[in-house]
Amino acid sequence: MQLLQRGLLCLTAFLASAGVLTDGTSSKVLGVQGVSAQYLLGLGIGDITGPVVETNMMGYASLSQVDSGLHMRQRSRAFIIADAANPSNRVVFINADIAMGDTGVRRSIVSALSSEFPGLYTNENIALSSTHQHSGVGGYLEDLLPQITALGYVNQTAQAIVAGTVLAVKRAHASLAEGKLSLGNTTVVDGNRNRSPSAYLANPAEERARYQYDQDKDLTLVRFDDANGNARGFLSFFAVHGTSIYENNTLVSSDNKGMAAYLYESSIEPDAMPGNNTFVAGFAQSNVGDTSPNTLGAFCESPGQPWDGQPCDFDHSTCGNKTEDCHGRGPGFRISDFESNKIIAQYQVDGAKTLMGQQLTPITGLVKWVHTYMNMSFRSFTLPNGTSVQTCPPAMGYSFAGGTTDGPGAFDFIQGDNSSNTQNPFWELVKGAVTPDPDQQQIDCQFPKPILLNTGFAHWPYEWSPNTVDIQMLRIGQLVILVMPGELTTMSGRRMREALRAKLISEGVLGNDAYVVIAGPANTYAHYVATPEEYSVQRYEGASTIFGQWTLDSYIDKYSSIVSYLADDATGQPPSDPAPVDQTSKAISLQARPPPLPQTGVVFDAAGIGRDFGDVLTDVRTSSPYTAGEAVIATFVGANPRNNLRLEQTFLTVDQLVNGQWKAVRSDSHPSTTYQWTRTSTILGTSTVNITWVIEDGTPSGTYRLTYFGDSKPLIGNITPFVGHSSNFTIS
Repeated sequence: MQLLQRGLLCLTAFLASAGVLTDGTSSKVLGVQGVSAQYLLGLGIGDITGPVVETNMMGYASLSQVDSGLHMRQRSRAFIIADAANPSNRVVFINADIAMGDTGVRRSIVSALSSEFPGLYTNENIALSSTHQHSGVGGYLEDLLPQITALGYVNQTAQAIVAGTVLAVKRAHASLAEGKLSLGNTTVVDGNRNRSPSAYLANPAEERARYQYDQDKDLTLVRFDDANGNARGFLSFFAVHGTSIYENNTLVSSDNKGMAAYLYESSIEPDAMPGNNTFVAGFAQSNVGDTSPNTLGAFCESPGQPWDGQPCDFDHSTCGNKTEDCHGRGPGFRISDFESNKIIAQYQVDGAKTLMGQQLTPITGLVKWVHTYMNMSFRSFTLPNGTSVQTCPPAMGYSFAGGTTDGPGAFDFIQGDNSSNTQNPFWELVKGAVTPDPDQQQIDCQFPKPILLNTGFAHWPYEWSPNTVDIQMLRIGQLVILVMPGELTTMSGRRMREALRAKLISEGVLGNDAYVVIAGPANTYAHYVATPEEYSVQRYEGASTIFGQWTLDSYIDKYSSIVSYLADDATGQPPSDPAPVDQTSKAISLQARPPPLPQTGVVFDAAGIGRDFGDVLTDVRTSSPYTAGEAVIATFVGANPRNNLRLEQTFLTVDQLVNGQWKAVRSDSHPSTTYQWTRTSTILGTSTVNITWVIEDGTPSGTYRLTYFGDSKPLIGNITPFVGHSSNFTIS
């Protein structure tokens, strides 16, 4: 078996090095084309980091995960592609370092861009996708369910995402220039793992036999060149959850895809501060649903129990019949989750570098797009075999509360329980007080999912879950991007790509060189998309497939029905269901929070008696030089960073003395630095800031200092900026 596996890996490596291109849905190899079309290409980056303290983080839905500082800033990367011959034909793909796209955020982005660029950027040709990272700032989604752990809507988070994303698109627009596109893929074997293999095994054996892995290992890359063939950036797609950094982290970061972007961009422009680079590396998400970056597997962390250190139960991901102790382990587990994050990022970087070093297949053809809205509640349609089926109003199953091996749930919920019998009388009583009890029609529609939260019938104080989703496709030559409003599992993504590619070819929209990729979760967040077979198992992904077992088939049916709008001679847009109603005007936000969320809003800041903002409380070491690998730490009299998000700026710098002048060489966007804020007294308004820099290998010897940039708010008056410096220190 090992010799066979090595042989397959060697064959994969040979195919990658030969520059061949598979279509992304089968083992068919496509020939390399020799002619390149001309496009207008624009690339841009914008800072979208929201409040880095006192705000719940988005992804794990953990009430206790309240941010306390910053590891790396979140950014949006925008890619504009237009026909050079007809520049009004253009699309915008936004890859944002957020957990998922959102209808309300996208609505605001579209409004801003369509106002500034009338007729160019519209609701139809703008795609807002996400890296699906779980260490960013939360509270920005407009539906209530994902707001609950943030205790409501956090407007400051949403506005930061909107402002930074609009800036990224504006920068991309300003950089538009004639260029060429090319396409390729390679295999990244070690970058992901299936976290629900028992559900995957429910898919037909003959279907599974077509694939070597229970995860998609392909990394697809679109290269952006200028007219002279010089690389300006790329947009890649690879399926791996943004859960390298664990649930107990409270420093805002961008997980493995944000880290991959930093690593690649800094390798091209090592002297540029993050966010100020001109080369743009996009690491976009794909059919991420059942993927995990915790590639060592899931193990029990149950000190004192006989199962401690053993693999979790295969079917239910439990340890002693409970989910809480079952945790996935990343490749850097013995060091830290941040080390795992870097390793998974580097795998993606290596795959991208492999492709960027090859002669890729030119992309040729028109730029087209299609967008519509689809109401998924009781949507009836016909399967290819003639059977009439329907989707359901949204509902979450019991296993949703069981969590995953990336972020286990609590209480006595477990994954993989599709019993419609009462699991626990207590929860049967409680669930009806949270959302309305489902009627028989909803129970039958969602079967075999036992319904925990009947969110499709919960409308107070506003909608808990979306009923209507964005349906969107972008075509760039022979490449079609399926912009998906949810997290497709591995097999769901394979079926989706295969069905849409076949439809594009059979209707004559594209030829046999058609290449289809999935991007998401994007535009609307409609949770998960499991296959009907995986749905029947009711692990987390199936329980979170909110529109019932026919969700995937509904998407295949709808996307397939509108491929003709991507044809060369197509005009207009398809009929649409009504757009979702704006909910941000109804949004609630709870400012006073019980422990462990002591948020009261920024009332005022105080330095304390005899102190000034920016004063050093604990200084760096000055008695002897530092060396690579050591941590330089200083603590300052601080102020609440929610006073000023410092978008496109920084809360800290590491400065080097060069020819008698201080030069900033690190910022709060470098992974070697961290910014941590602590409120020392709510009543007195005092706080401290801890700045840490772990010195990298190869750092030049010399004199350095740490600088803290803050903004204080008096009880009466205006917010005022201030600066603090550590003492000078040396590196030998």
